[in-house]
Amino acid sequence: RYNIPIGLHANLSEGSPVCEVLKTNSSLLNQDGFFHGKMGFRTALSKGLLNMSEVKQELKAQVELFHELTGHLPPHMDGHQHVHVLPEVRHVFAEVLEEYGIKYTRVPIEPGLHNCDWIPPSLMDFYLGVEEDSFNTVDVFTRHGIRWPDIYIGLSTMGKNMSVGNIRSAIDSAIAEFTSKAPSSQSRTVTLELMVHPGYPSVPPVGGCGEGPDDFSPSWERLHELHTLIKPELQSYYKTRNIQLCSFKDL
Repeated sequence: RYNIPIGLHANLSEGSPVCEVLKTNSSLLNQDGFFHGKMGFRTALSKGLLNMSEVKQELKAQVELFHELTGHLPPHMDGHQHVHVLPEVRHVFAEVLEEYGIKYTRVPIEPGLHNCDWIPPSLMDFYLGVEEDSFNTVDVFTRHGIRWPDIYIGLSTMGKNMSVGNIRSAIDSAIAEFTSKAPSSQSRTVTLELMVHPGYPSVPPVGGCGEGPDDFSPSWERLHELHTLIKPELQSYYKTRNIQLCSFKDL
């Protein structure tokens, strides 16, 4: 309706599969017939309980459904709760992207993450796990010809930690670090992805996936992000830094 440029946020951890044959008897489901959840998926994967052919089947079904709903393939595709960079899954994910000619993804390696002392230890452990998985995924995605922006930001600025000041400092320090490591980048456009979750609390049965959402889904933090992202001072900062907002299909 509004021609919003959208990609596919592939989901293997919350709610139900979209692939019909996987809705009943599948390694991707728990005993209640839903996906295993954010940590449950990781546990099942580490125990060797997930069938990678079923992972591929579900990812392809989601791409096909996206195409059916929008009339086009997603210009970019990543994974809900960063499942796309997990061991084994990363290979299947890359194969699906290459098969459909989807060029862009997300690699959640955030500069300065280790210095963010406002992130609770339990959450930081999860983030550092995501970072390690991401480092181990770079070669896989590269081999399949998949690309991603120069810089990723979002773990340190999400939810209640999002403020205009936090976004500004995260961008400023990330760009400074990137340009110091890659001097040639100073003469070209640097691309940066800011991961955000603006919206409204999704409380079942009114919203959300009905079963299995993590705590962030029904929280007030989504609305807080929305209010922060539309603040005039943030838009002014973008103009001052010569930052152009764009979508993946503009890259």
